[in-house]
Amino acid sequence: MKIQFLGAAREVTGSKHLITTDSGKRILLDCGMFQGKGMETDAMNRDLGFEPKDIDYVILSHAHIDHSGLLPYIYKLGFRGDIISTPATRDLCSIMLADTAFILAQDVRWYNKKMDRLHRPRIKPLFDNQQVDGCMQHFVTVGYNRRFRVCDDVWLTFTNSGHMLGSAICSLEIKEGGEMKRIAYTGDIGRKKSHILRSPERFPQCDYLICESTYGDRLHDEALVTEEELLGVVEATCVYKHGKLIIPSFSVGRTQEIVYVLNKLYNEQHLPKINVYVDSPLSVNATHIFRMYASELNEDVQDVMRFDDDPFGFNTLHYITDIRDSKALNTSDEACVIISASGMMEAGRIKHHVANQISNPNNTILIVGYCTPTSLGARIQKPGLQWISIFGMDRRIKAHITKLEGFSGHGDWREMTEYLTDSLDVEQVRRVFVVHGEEEAQSVYRDHLYEVGFRGIENPAKGETVLL
Repeated sequence: MKIQFLGAAREVTGSKHLITTDSGKRILLDCGMFQGKGMETDAMNRDLGFEPKDIDYVILSHAHIDHSGLLPYIYKLGFRGDIISTPATRDLCSIMLADTAFILAQDVRWYNKKMDRLHRPRIKPLFDNQQVDGCMQHFVTVGYNRRFRVCDDVWLTFTNSGHMLGSAICSLEIKEGGEMKRIAYTGDIGRKKSHILRSPERFPQCDYLICESTYGDRLHDEALVTEEELLGVVEATCVYKHGKLIIPSFSVGRTQEIVYVLNKLYNEQHLPKINVYVDSPLSVNATHIFRMYASELNEDVQDVMRFDDDPFGFNTLHYITDIRDSKALNTSDEACVIISASGMMEAGRIKHHVANQISNPNNTILIVGYCTPTSLGARIQKPGLQWISIFGMDRRIKAHITKLEGFSGHGDWREMTEYLTDSLDVEQVRRVFVVHGEEEAQSVYRDHLYEVGFRGIENPAKGETVLL
């Protein structure tokens, strides 16, 4: 058996890891899109490193686009195998992939206009909604903690990883030459505690571990962002300065968590009398799915639902889908909270909100999650930065830029190592492959893994193949 690392190798996005068994079965762990480098990622995403029609199965850890985003593209190029995921991941992919197709069409339209002016060749989007619909027909869903037979000599078990709704550790058992080889792929590992998600659960013992390292060199504050911390930012901006609080947030997971905290503040009559706008069609649809799977959320949510049947809605909360309503927020002088996607500010309506509001000193831009180093979300946080280019125009930075780390969906190095050692007998793990992290974070995390007893730790390069 061999594993080839085709994405998220010494970087964070584009997760794709191809297992080829001795019998010739080709199993792709995730099929993620490279993100955060503008049109440069278009070429990276077209260069898959494998022939899609030869893939027998895709095993999907969760629905985030850096793990699922190229599924329609490989379908377009001939993939017709099974896509195996949890039910919630399948439902989230149905809306997230369609949203990605829309964004790709917009980006390519803008790019082609530029190419026309330069008399250079046009490009076509990676995929469209037709390919999204096609690939969705190939999903096979499996619940948590059920040993599922993928094919002869291959079994799969999903375990809740606590990263987002439906996310899973993917544990594979592959029988070769009379020996059972056990591979665990973490996808992304969540926090020990979350406002809405259940904690990561112990997963089965493995011989080979493929592990993420996004926050491999960082520690979060021990506590989650409290209601009081978020309330303090709201009051400082909207009450005392009569400004707008702009929160760039991923549509799926992060947005629902922020809304849930604001909902609790509203129920406790602490939230100021201001309007809160969730300006993202995808967020609206994702919130419907979170309501459908409310029984999979944590005990805190279950407790709230005993007296509040909708933990993601309150009277001053408004979900916006119409683009005209979105544009109206940019010209309004109303003190309010605007939550919009994407979290890295690279695309979507948030980019317009930031462009329009960043030069007003009364406003605040609140960062609530990880941003890849090349993204607008990361660049805007650079200390002392006075100007930034958005949509090709230099904007003066006068708004207050701040950050609340406790909303992160990724475990830090301590949370991840504790989770791994709680689940595994490290002496039985023969090799560890550290992926999905910047090189520096991977290097630091590798040291932490050594400290807790893991051995045979590698940071594979993109395209590297290892034999098991």
